[in-house]
Amino acid sequence: MALEKPYADIPGTLIFDADQSRKGYWLNQFCMSLMKADNRARFKANERAYLDEWAMSEEQKQAVLARDLNWCMRTGGNIYFLAKIGATDGKSFQQMAGSMTGMTEEEYRDMMLKGGRSVEGNRYLGEEGDAQAHRQPQGRAGQKGNA
Repeated sequence: MALEKPYADIPGTLIFDADQSRKGYWLNQFCMSLMKADNRARFKANERAYLDEWAMSEEQKQAVLARDLNWCMRTGGNIYFLAKIGATDGKSFQQMAGSMTGMTEEEYRDMMLKGGRSVEGNRYLGEEGDAQAHRQPQGRAGQKGNA
């Protein structure tokens, strides 16, 4: 019997629950391996070969190779663990989070300094807020030619 998940209707939000945890176990274990310098060096030397050492799905491996953190999250990745990929690439968390929203690092920083995204229009799917799927990605970085 599947549990009811009323939180699945929050735009722009993927809840890391028990199902996501099970789905992303090996992806998140791979990310944790990047805490060790030797593993980071091995990963950077041959990313595909290093990923193939892990019992991750092919989709998870492709998401990592593409550095698409939203895709990684849909396949069970947790942002706490996924941050290790960004750190391995020399990116700050602010840069990573900006890339996930389509915003530039500066736009993301400014939004967070102003208190984050407004709740107005973003409480559930179908409202007209900026977190709604039809408004993503947003910001200058999400517009063609401004990546």
